[in-house]
Amino acid sequence: MRITQYVAEAIAVLSANRVRTLLTALGLIIGVMAVISIQVLGAGMSGAVSGILGILSDRTFYIVPNQQQADFTRAAIRLTDLQRMKYDVPNVVDAIPAGGQNIRARYGHKTRRVTLGPGSDERFAPSTPIRFGRKLNSDDIAQARHVTVISDKAYDKLGMTGDPTGTSLRVGEFRYTIVGVLAKSTEGFLPTPSVADASIPYPTYEREYARRRPIVFMRVLVEDSSKIAQTETDALAWFKRIKGGRVEYQTFDRKSFATAVDGIFGAVTFVVALIGAVSLLVAGIGILNIMLVSVAERTREIGLRKAIGATRFQVLLQFFIEALALSAFGCLVGMLLGVALGALVNNLAIVKISGVVAPIPWLRSIVIATGFATVVTLAFGTYPAWRAATLDPIEALRYE
Repeated sequence: MRITQYVAEAIAVLSANRVRTLLTALGLIIGVMAVISIQVLGAGMSGAVSGILGILSDRTFYIVPNQQQADFTRAAIRLTDLQRMKYDVPNVVDAIPAGGQNIRARYGHKTRRVTLGPGSDERFAPSTPIRFGRKLNSDDIAQARHVTVISDKAYDKLGMTGDPTGTSLRVGEFRYTIVGVLAKSTEGFLPTPSVADASIPYPTYEREYARRRPIVFMRVLVEDSSKIAQTETDALAWFKRIKGGRVEYQTFDRKSFATAVDGIFGAVTFVVALIGAVSLLVAGIGILNIMLVSVAERTREIGLRKAIGATRFQVLLQFFIEALALSAFGCLVGMLLGVALGALVNNLAIVKISGVVAPIPWLRSIVIATGFATVVTLAFGTYPAWRAATLDPIEALRYE
């Protein structure tokens, strides 16, 4: 008897008992669907994080006052703190304000509220592509020019058309010449200058907006990126020394943020793996039970086959392939549903938040589904097949 005949017979047996087949495979479907949907979402989140981290440099980190501390006023960052840190903390090249403020802007006859933030040059490595004009450069920074680079969102919000570079944008009490428009970029959950509606040179921002106000948080540029962790520690110690020991600050950089995200992914993956393992166990027990029922129902058939010359191996292979077909069906359906669910959530949520479209990990999904099918078949399909193969043909023919 050829393998194709065994497969055809297994499919015919499963098709004849559709409800029983579906209920038996349900646990496997749920387990595979859960694991693969998380794999797809993980790929989407990984792409989103890569896009978000693309706007961070390996040479920069952020310092943020702890919002929950008792004396937040003492901990507030001032412009003088930024200026002193450049000279007092080893490995620090520059320190600039970050964040921004909501302010009214006017372009032509249209007035809208925009987020105005301090912009930097390429040392802080913003990677957002440009749509029109250019980004801020070192001359803009050194001379504290009245120029601005606006986001793609601000371009639409202010009703601009064509190339607006060279035109004037009034923000609050000041006018700035538009030198560039950023292309549509990733908008993650980091409050970085690249997502400000309008960015002006940070010395200009310091002079006109930060001189008498606390700074929400700051960006620090280091000389040696390999010493960034030590520099963060030194910066925190420096703040405690100049403001008093009770102040609290937090720092984050590209590496620490990636580590935190990896930790979240790891925890989620572990939980989903447990769900998959439980579903796999439940599905395996179901397949074991239903295959034993199938063997009992077809005892006379097994006896007849053996009586006309079927070998133990042929009987074992027949029931083993039936178990394999059942588990393969559950894993295939689970894989398709998992990919569909993960892709749906990714497209409706993650892509809209991050702007990054990550490819679906088809190969990984197929490997997982195949692995589940193999484990279930070997662990729970072998015993029923062996039991059918070892039935005594005479006793089997007497079975009612």
